[in-house]
Amino acid sequence: MSIETSKVGLPLAHDSARGHVTGAAAYVDDRVPLEGQFHACIGGSAVTRGRVTRMDLTRVRAAAGVVDVITADDIPGVLDIGPVFPGDPLLVADEIEYRGQPLFAVLATSHELARRAVLLADIEYETLEPVLDLRQAMDARYYVRPPHRMQRGDAHAALEKATRRFEGELSVGGQEHFYLEGQASLAIPGEDGSMTIYTSTQNPTEAQKLAAAVLDVPMHRIDVVTRRMGGGFGGKETHGSPWSCIAALFARRSGHPVSCRLSRRDDMVMTGKRHNFLNQYDVAHDDDGRLEAIRYHLAGQCGSSPDLSDAIVDRAMFHCDNAYFIPDVLIDGLRCKTHTVSATAFRGFGGPQGMIAMEAVMDEIAFRAGKDPLDVRRLNLYDTNERNVTPYHQKIESFSLPRILDLLEEESDYRARRAAIREANASSPVLKRGIALTPVKFGISFTVSHLNQAGALVHVYSDGSIHLNHGGTEMGQGLMTKVRQVVAEEFQVSPERIVVSATRTDKVPNTSPTAASSGTDINGMAALNAVRTIRGRMVDFLARKYSVDGAEIVFQDDQVRVGGEILDFSRVAKEAWLGRVSLSATGFYRTPKIHYDRESASGRPFFYFANGAAVSEVVIDTLTGESRVLRVDILHDVGRSINPAIDIGQVEGGFIQGLGWLTCEELKWDASGRLLTDGPATYKIPAISDTPPVFNTRLLEAADNDEETIFRSKAVGEPPLMLAISAWCAIRDAVSAVSGYRELPVLNAPATPEEILRAVESIRGMS
Repeated sequence: MSIETSKVGLPLAHDSARGHVTGAAAYVDDRVPLEGQFHACIGGSAVTRGRVTRMDLTRVRAAAGVVDVITADDIPGVLDIGPVFPGDPLLVADEIEYRGQPLFAVLATSHELARRAVLLADIEYETLEPVLDLRQAMDARYYVRPPHRMQRGDAHAALEKATRRFEGELSVGGQEHFYLEGQASLAIPGEDGSMTIYTSTQNPTEAQKLAAAVLDVPMHRIDVVTRRMGGGFGGKETHGSPWSCIAALFARRSGHPVSCRLSRRDDMVMTGKRHNFLNQYDVAHDDDGRLEAIRYHLAGQCGSSPDLSDAIVDRAMFHCDNAYFIPDVLIDGLRCKTHTVSATAFRGFGGPQGMIAMEAVMDEIAFRAGKDPLDVRRLNLYDTNERNVTPYHQKIESFSLPRILDLLEEESDYRARRAAIREANASSPVLKRGIALTPVKFGISFTVSHLNQAGALVHVYSDGSIHLNHGGTEMGQGLMTKVRQVVAEEFQVSPERIVVSATRTDKVPNTSPTAASSGTDINGMAALNAVRTIRGRMVDFLARKYSVDGAEIVFQDDQVRVGGEILDFSRVAKEAWLGRVSLSATGFYRTPKIHYDRESASGRPFFYFANGAAVSEVVIDTLTGESRVLRVDILHDVGRSINPAIDIGQVEGGFIQGLGWLTCEELKWDASGRLLTDGPATYKIPAISDTPPVFNTRLLEAADNDEETIFRSKAVGEPPLMLAISAWCAIRDAVSAVSGYRELPVLNAPATPEEILRAVESIRGMS
């Protein structure tokens, strides 16, 4: 038996593209309201840290349209819905840990009436002193989880004997997810205590598990459905569940369908963001700029609860080497607690915050050694021989970055442009340009091993049409389209034969969240395994019926060649059905080889690494601090692309989101702990005008993956975000030009106009 490859590698349009641009694609809150549907709204704390001494909700209950009001006392099951560790009460019963933390919830006949009623609560508090500053939490050793350490060699000894050594620190800001579709859920009660929840979540099984726990019912009574999200970026991995739990609780109490949709302001106040980090480093290098040792302190601002911070700070530690070999290294990761909303998953999951620290180090080594930063980066790259062991003792077995840097340096004309920029800066007193080329090495897999599993369900109907369901969720990244192509490839049929249905916990159980860039890797393989089961049954049936050897049966072009006879795929499906052959199968996949021993801080947490590189050219105004990205050149390795159009879209979108994180998106709290940047008027995400006027994006040709991934492709969700570090390095280069390159500035992230102006003024003071 053989097949011809043709469906994988095609730039097929996203399966919902037409719906996205016409408005026909339905999201949770687009569903036509059901008869008797009610609406929930959340009442949050007006203090940052404290306790409720009196909560009078009499006026709330009496408000127009109000049907029900609940507090922590009304929850029949589990109150704490922390996803890994305790610390996330659905509604506060004891201590308030951040301003805006949910205290009660209101059910009313309309969303607007529920919002108005929330404002009528009469609450008195005992206030406690909050911890709001990351450095303060570090000094006090105020943690949500214990620190973790990774080491290889003896960094202390290497640093002590070093002839070239420097210390530094880098403050890295957080980031709001700002998905287009906010948090939204609709719970519909069924018979015998069952419940169907339509929700915008990356983690349907988690939503199912927590709703069941809150209601004190078995998981089989809850069915969670997610057709698509209007963006997730990690913000709907764990922080989508509270609102589906509130909707389910009200639906159980009222017997009516209940919608719980957060306003943009409530969403920004009540849900987590990317972790702020304070990265401190002590570095030794030789005269040529080769790393000898690093001592890292990576401190993440986790907010009020553990949430996913253990794994997020771990991933920052896993990626603070980026693409470079460190002979002796010691890394401490701190999970610092502050009385702000709990930080959570965000595209890159801590990796970007660790990676930017290393790129800052590379620039400083180059400055001190008097060399081009690209030459220092090349000098320190991993190889696959002796310099191939990471700080967590995983060996680098395949590495495409040297080839990527060679190609990108030539294609972008990096050397000539860098020389021209330096010459132009010498005669330009106000506008200064900068350029940087930075690589990305990003590990692919959940670092929590049990999450690296997936399931799928495939039906072939008697007319030859195919139904596909799997555990991954669609948030705009094209997952459904890619897995559909996988099924089409294995059956050798047109993708139009295949429909992908909404992710449902009653079709595929115990799913992992769609996160860690692993959606296509694990769900694609699960679907592939399901198809192979069905195809194998078809082959056995045809071999018996037509008295041919299985090797003579070929699937190709919506047909099946059986010996010398050509049969339409639809005919084969019908004949198999008539022959009482099962045309339905589940598929399962678990990622091989991966393991990590936390006690020894060693293992193989990643199945493989995704690689890429970017050259960014920027200009800054030294009078205002404004910056603009003029040109970007990207070369990214996605292995054998399943869908190059979708992959290029992910690369470009990831870069722009990373650019927002590093240049314009700034979270601000006041001295009392109130979030000031709580809407689009005060929080600036990149606009279309921020797209570089020259934006060259290419996928690495003749790329492969040494590991047996789905058709040898590589993940593309998170790695491209970190390509934007090149823009931050280019801005730093431009600021250095103010001193004639005699000084290298401290430039924190995001490099907002204020931060750039501060760096410019500080470097002028040095000169």
